[in-house]
Amino acid sequence: MNIHRATRPRLLLAAFAAGSLLLATACGGDKKPAQEQAAPAPSSAAAETAAATPAATPTPTPTVKPTGADDPALKPFYGQQIAWAACPPDAKAAEQKIDLSLMKCGKLHVPLDYANPAGEAIDLALIKNPAAKQDQKLGSLVINPGGPGASGVETVKYGETQFEGTLHNRFDVIGFDPRGTGESSPVTCLDDKQRDALNAEDGPLDPAAAKARSEKHAADFIAACQAKSGKLLPFVGTRSTARDLDVLRAAVGDQKLNYLGISYGTYLGALYAEEFPKNVGRLILDGAVDPAEQGLDKSVNQIIGFEKSFERFAVDCVENHADECPLGKSKDKAAKKAADFLDGLRDKPLPTKDGRKVGSGMGWTGVTALLYGDEKTMWQYLRMSLALAMKAGQGDGLLGFADMYNGRDEKGHYSPESEALVAIRCADGASPAPSAEAAQQAVQKLQQEAPLLAKDVTVEDFSEGSCVNWPFKTPEKPHTVRAEGAAPILVVGTTGDPATPYAAAESLAKGFASATLLTRVGEGHGAFGSGNGCIDAAYAAYLTEGTLPAAGTTCK
Repeated sequence: MNIHRATRPRLLLAAFAAGSLLLATACGGDKKPAQEQAAPAPSSAAAETAAATPAATPTPTPTVKPTGADDPALKPFYGQQIAWAACPPDAKAAEQKIDLSLMKCGKLHVPLDYANPAGEAIDLALIKNPAAKQDQKLGSLVINPGGPGASGVETVKYGETQFEGTLHNRFDVIGFDPRGTGESSPVTCLDDKQRDALNAEDGPLDPAAAKARSEKHAADFIAACQAKSGKLLPFVGTRSTARDLDVLRAAVGDQKLNYLGISYGTYLGALYAEEFPKNVGRLILDGAVDPAEQGLDKSVNQIIGFEKSFERFAVDCVENHADECPLGKSKDKAAKKAADFLDGLRDKPLPTKDGRKVGSGMGWTGVTALLYGDEKTMWQYLRMSLALAMKAGQGDGLLGFADMYNGRDEKGHYSPESEALVAIRCADGASPAPSAEAAQQAVQKLQQEAPLLAKDVTVEDFSEGSCVNWPFKTPEKPHTVRAEGAAPILVVGTTGDPATPYAAAESLAKGFASATLLTRVGEGHGAFGSGNGCIDAAYAAYLTEGTLPAAGTTCK
């Protein structure tokens, strides 16, 4: 399961200011709460408020309309041969008894700046799990698990079981770390101690003090990113990664791109189809992001999505798991009881075995992490974690899932994904501050539809636009992606998805010139790996035969 930080409204709204907006993904096969299944998220208030402070004069992000393999300057990249070799030893894989002997690792050479292919180049980390039935192989299936910033290499390496069956039999399953992430020239900004300190802070409730804190953290974060990764920042946007995808397609020998993108991976897939419609093979876009949705609307809709998921969890806890549910006997009061407890951790933080304290922000982070899963799997761990906290006064359960959410391992080291998320989001677009009327409407909607998560929200929380002070600008704007001339695309949405609400899948599918929407009825973020046989069969039929499900197909 890949998740991104979004807890209470002030954190969510700060994420709106930074352009980081909860675009997360679920990719675990059985969605066990294991670190290797987590794609960590913005791990500090500094990352979440990166746009709240003035920076140096912005430099425009270079753009160029790609000509792909027809561009003479790009031919060396399109014509490269990937040197696949045995993957290096991996302690985590060994611990989990994952056999890496059949997998191959490699590098893809791509230009840092597609406007200047003769300039500096970077290498992208790759992994390949060769098709189990080579005599029936149809080509490659490229995976992007979302984020932005999640590692496709780790998804394929540690999540091999979720591809078992038709997908692995008929395709070489290929994962890659997008530019600026993982092992592909990652963006780096803060160190582990700085992240620990920022994650532990609940921050002041006073609006003026909160604003001053945000501005200070933002200034520090921007300065750190510029100092450590300044030359990368203009070139980590999704259009550059879409162009990398086309180089990868050619380098593995495929005429068309077969692709599975989850959450943010749906945005990457949509931009690929827009850039290279004639090269589209069979694209599955699962847990869809709507490229046309404005940043303010996206932020508000995600807060409401998590509120509704939290409420459904609480009702299920009381009605179906009374023996282990710590939320009382009233299904109407259960969610508020949990919210009041979590809010109270600001003044009475919980102890943990490693000596850290779980305050309100960390507690809500742990809860949010588990709301990405469905009612059959992760909700069980949410009940257990809340029971441990509310009945035994111990914060270890919530802390463990908050760490997973933030990308912190057992040794206290953080994944670079959270910083890549901010850098990619801000390279993808900036939104101006909303009008006073729009901000007021957003507050009213949140107060009506998300009273628990939006308990303290004010109009001032929407006073900043997204990424407006990020040091590099981009011409990207929200827009409908048509992808005229592309082969039919399969878009998948889940009705109870809190992170990318179902309406986004409807909008994305409607926008394409040729697409079919497949609906999964249920909880959790994303349909892939959910154990739904109807979904699995539809994926297999589309990828292997090109057969799309009938319009209006619903998997329950």
